Amino acid sequence: MEAKAEARYIRVSPQKARLVVDLIRGKQAGAALNTLRATNKRIAPAVEKVLQSAIANVQDRFEDVDVDRLIISEAYVHDGPRMKRVRPAPMGRAYRYQRRLSHIVIKVAEKES
Repeated sequence: MEAKAEARYIRVSPQKARLVVDLIRGKQAGAALNTLRATNKRIAPAVEKVLQSAIANVQDRFEDVDVDRLIISEAYVHDGPRMKRVRPAPMGRAYRYQRRLSHIVIKVAEKES
């Protein structure tokens, strides 16, 4: 029994999102929720929302699932498209910079006994 949830086009760099996702990979779902609530990063509430969505998806697909036995089987962050922006620079020039986007994917599965 496995279900997946993903959030796409999240306005945070993938490097920063991976710091939070690495904290919960392989943990039980309840412990991961507690970890995310205690994490002091701006992306933590978004990752928590994706995890809760994955838990709801597995409950929706399978009636006989035990939520207390769910573990995070996969959790990863991919690069999204980059928004190119221009910042004014001295002497009439312009500096280009990029605003990075992320796709966050979390899969939960029931632990085998």
